[in-house]
Amino acid sequence: MFNTDRFIEECRKALSDPIPHIALKEVVERAVSEPSAVERALGPFTEGVVQSLYRADDLTVLNIVWPSNFTIFPHNHNIWAVIGVYGGQEDNIFYGRREGGVGLDRLNGQTLMSKDTLALGDRVIHSVTNPSRLLTPAIHVYGGDFFAVDRSEWGTPEAFEEPYDTKHLMQALRDGNERAKELRAEEA
Repeated sequence: MFNTDRFIEECRKALSDPIPHIALKEVVERAVSEPSAVERALGPFTEGVVQSLYRADDLTVLNIVWPSNFTIFPHNHNIWAVIGVYGGQEDNIFYGRREGGVGLDRLNGQTLMSKDTLALGDRVIHSVTNPSRLLTPAIHVYGGDFFAVDRSEWGTPEAFEEPYDTKHLMQALRDGNERAKELRAEEA
């Protein structure tokens, strides 16, 4: 049974490991191995949201729910991250910076389904898509203060690198939720 306080305590303990993001991947894997228990503890959700479960200088734990048919722009974290999906589908596209500093080159990708986890190093640049009509909830654990770290975003892979703006993420979620409502209305 997933318990938020116990999960955060396990995350805090894993920080003392010599390779904390690998230790935390195991913690997150255990948590999302029972998706319905996580959803009972954290949800249910009817739209995309960023829910902060824990925030400190050395650790942030978020519950992020991606709206249906949603893509978030390429971005980096500048801190390691562990993602554990407990419903739906999350497609990650990974990028490298182009020579000359303008734009990104696609390197590869990885699809995460319910119960899948992914550890990201602190230099990873990625975009995330939920290609389905269902919501995609996932636990995101970061090795620092997600909201305070300087990082970057790109409006598209061809765009200039810009400072990351959490407000941009929140607006993208609001827009994605609105588009999802419109699609459901059209289908009705």
